[in-house]
Amino acid sequence: MVEKKPANPAEREWLQQARAGDASAFEQLMKPYRKLLHTHCYRMLGSPFDADDALQETLLAAWRGLGSFEARSSLGTWLNSIATRICLRMISRRSRRLTSGDLGAPLRSTAELGEPVQGPVWLEPMPDSELLYGGAANEDPAAILLRREYVGLAFVAMLQHLPGTQRAVLLLREVLGYSAAETADMLGITVASVNSALQRSRQTVRVKTPATGQSRQTQQVDAQGLELLLQSFVSAWERHDLTAMVNLLAEDVRFTMPPLPAWFSGRAFVGKFFAERVFETPWRLHPLRGNGQPGFACYLKQSGDDRFRPGGVVLLSVHDGHIAAIDSFLDPAVCRRFGMRDELH
Repeated sequence: MVEKKPANPAEREWLQQARAGDASAFEQLMKPYRKLLHTHCYRMLGSPFDADDALQETLLAAWRGLGSFEARSSLGTWLNSIATRICLRMISRRSRRLTSGDLGAPLRSTAELGEPVQGPVWLEPMPDSELLYGGAANEDPAAILLRREYVGLAFVAMLQHLPGTQRAVLLLREVLGYSAAETADMLGITVASVNSALQRSRQTVRVKTPATGQSRQTQQVDAQGLELLLQSFVSAWERHDLTAMVNLLAEDVRFTMPPLPAWFSGRAFVGKFFAERVFETPWRLHPLRGNGQPGFACYLKQSGDDRFRPGGVVLLSVHDGHIAAIDSFLDPAVCRRFGMRDELH
């Protein structure tokens, strides 16, 4: 799978003008690459907000270094090299992004959900509108599935378990499609080091993917079946229909809710959480998409309030016609990122 961006026919002219100091030409030059770079930075860092910072730093470095770009490689390769090195510096200064399972075991009681764990700690979702994962209209369905897998929460979470260099090598080689020699040149290491890092990263992927329970893809459900499942999910949630909700859940379903550390695993305990906590409050769900997955903007109405307020962004993983994971993100910054309104009548 290759996500290298083809050169724009006007790229050479924009490049020449940008080198002469034309900022508007530079903007046009970068336009075809921004989403590609942003998506790459998100995979590396596990946070759209960190990816924003990395993208801006990449564009600034590209503007300052444009005079040294000798076109021995494509502009996209040069930009990916800059972005990757910037992400590696950020990774070296920050702790990796965590998922709920990284902090502790699932709860069996709903009485106490713990205090929110604040700070740049959690893996965060990215709206589909900000991601680059689509292919050509006539692309093979298996290739489309793979593209979505490469932006899925499970894949991005798995990447956070890799050291920075292994993370970069895996993405450059297996997602962006660069050769070992190109990757070595981009990272300033040897081909042997690239091959070694790729082998170690693949070993970690094999170990971590089954352990996370997140390797199953929504795209294994046909479009019509998925739409019916999502409609049933909304109906069950908004009507507080516990029986209907439980029937939609996989046996080993998972419900997470960062920044709260609490999470639940298994149909019985997730059902218990819905019954004893979630269904205590009126809700309204509006569809959205993030990380190539279906989801909902969830609004709740507290006692004494006549408006529904943002409660969180929920993304779903689906397998064999059942919901395998409900990942709920309660951070107001994430809600705003997904365009949630401040209130609903």
